[in-house]
Amino acid sequence: MGLTTRPRPSCSEFCGFNQYLSMENTPSIILSVLFLSLNLSSFFHSSIARGGDAGAGLPQSDRLDYVNGSYGRSARRLFSEDYFQMSVEEHLQKLEKLAQGYMSNSELEKAMKELTRRCSNISRIYSIGKSVLGSPLWVMEISDKPGQDEAEPAFKFIGNVHGDEPVGRELLLHLANWICDNYMKDPLATLIVDNLHLHMLPSMNPDGYALRRRGNANNIDLNRDFPDQFFPMNDDLDLRQPETKAIMSWMEEIRFTASASLHGGALVANYPWDGTEDRKKNYYECPDDETFRYLASLYSRSHYNMSLSKEFPGGITNGAFWYPIYGGMQDWNYIHHGCFELTLEISDNKWPNATELPTLWEYNRMSMLNLVANLVKTGIHGRVFSADNGRPLPASIVVRGINYTVKAGKSFADYHRLLAPREKCEVIATMPGYRSKSTCILLGEAAATVDFVLDPETTNKGGQILVGSNCYFENKTTVQTMEFLPGQQLEISILLILILAFLCFLMKRRVKSDHVNQRQTMGARRELV
Repeated sequence: MGLTTRPRPSCSEFCGFNQYLSMENTPSIILSVLFLSLNLSSFFHSSIARGGDAGAGLPQSDRLDYVNGSYGRSARRLFSEDYFQMSVEEHLQKLEKLAQGYMSNSELEKAMKELTRRCSNISRIYSIGKSVLGSPLWVMEISDKPGQDEAEPAFKFIGNVHGDEPVGRELLLHLANWICDNYMKDPLATLIVDNLHLHMLPSMNPDGYALRRRGNANNIDLNRDFPDQFFPMNDDLDLRQPETKAIMSWMEEIRFTASASLHGGALVANYPWDGTEDRKKNYYECPDDETFRYLASLYSRSHYNMSLSKEFPGGITNGAFWYPIYGGMQDWNYIHHGCFELTLEISDNKWPNATELPTLWEYNRMSMLNLVANLVKTGIHGRVFSADNGRPLPASIVVRGINYTVKAGKSFADYHRLLAPREKCEVIATMPGYRSKSTCILLGEAAATVDFVLDPETTNKGGQILVGSNCYFENKTTVQTMEFLPGQQLEISILLILILAFLCFLMKRRVKSDHVNQRQTMGARRELV
C-alpha cells in the first residue's frame, strides 16, 4: 500500500464563502454559521510531517544480503549479460580495456582544476572529503558568485556512485565545459550561471572506479549506505563509509533544492520512493509524487530517446515499482534535507566504449540543462520577513494538501518550493512565535514569487494579540491570486458573533410577533363564546 496524499482543494473551497439568509431558514442558518465558525477556528492547524517513521529492522538473512550489496539486485540489470559467463579475471581485463579513453582519477582532478582556471570568474573547485583510500572528493561549483551565499536555489549532480558506472563522471565534465564556453552566449547557460548555484561531484566513488568494481574500497555499495526511513540497518554512524559521511556533511553545509545522481545499466529517470514498508515491489508514492513525475518526465522528454522506452512508459519509473532498495541516497535527500533528487540511468551499457561518450553527451545535454534550469523556471520562490523589524525568518513553507515541509534559509530566509506547473494551491508560511500567513495562487508555466511578512505573536498588557500585515505577492506571469490570512481570523470571529446576534434578534422578534397574533386570536374566540 503506497503512501498517499490528499487531493488538493480548489481555491474556492478555502478562500471564502457565501450564505443565503431568509426568515424561513433562520434556525438552519444559525447551525450552518456555527459549523463554519468551528471549521474556521481549526482551519490553520493542519498537521505537517515529512517522510516516514522507521519500521522494524530487516530479518538477519536480508541484512546480510544488504551488507553484501546484493539486496534487491535480481530485478535490475546491474551487469551485462555476458558477465556471468566469464571469470572475475576476464571481467577485469575487459573493464581495463573499456577504461581506455576514460579519465583516470588524477586526470579527472587535473581537468577540473583546468576548467576552474579557465573560467575562474564563474567557477571554483573544492573537496568535501576523502575516500577510503584517501582520494579527494572534488566538486566543481558554477555560479556568477561561486563560493558565496545568496538567496538563490542550489542544484547538485553526483556521478560515479558505483565504481563501474563511469559515464556520469565524463558527462559532468562535458556539462561544466559547455556552460563555461557558452556563458553570456547561450540564454540557458546564462540563466543557470546568473540565477542559481550548480555543484558537480563527478566521482563519489573514485576507489571503486580505480578498482573497476561497483562498491568502494571496502566493497560497500554506497547507494545502500544511507539512513533508511523504513529499516534501521544504517543507523550506526561508525559503520558508515567515509564517502557517505562526506555527502551527509555536504548536505548540512549547503541547502540544495534539487539533485540528481548519474548511473548506468538502464535508460530511465527514477523517482521516490525507492523502498516500500513491506519490502514488496509496488508503486509507493511520496508526498510530492506529482512533482517528481514532472521532473523525471522533463529529463526523459528532453533526452534523445529515453521517453521512447518500451520497458518504462514515458522513460520514467517509481523506484519501488521498478525494484525496492533500502539505504538509498535519493530518498534520504528528500526526507532529511528537502532536496528533490532523481536517480538517472543514462546508458543501457554500464561501461560503454569511450568512443560513445560524445554521443551520450549529446543525448543527455538538453536533459541535464533543462533539469537544472527548471529550478528557477517553475515552482514558487520567495523570502520571509518579520513585520516588526524586517529581519529574515527561517520559516517553514507548506503547500496545503501536500504532506511535506520546505525550510527557508537561515541567512536570507529564501525558500524554493518545486511544484509541477498549472497547480492551484495555497502556500502557507509558519514560524514559531509568529502568526502564520497564506496565499492562494494559480501556478502557471513560469515561476511565481511569493514573499511573506509575518507578525509576531505577542500580547500587550491589555491582552490584545497583534494581527496581520498583508502577504506581498508578485508573479512572473499573469495569475489569479486570492488571500486568506490567519491574521483575519479574529475579525471573522467578531463578524460571526454579530451575525448570530442579529439572527437571534430576528428570531426573538418573530416569536414576539407570533405570540401577539395568538393572543389576539384567542381573545376573539372568547368574545364568540
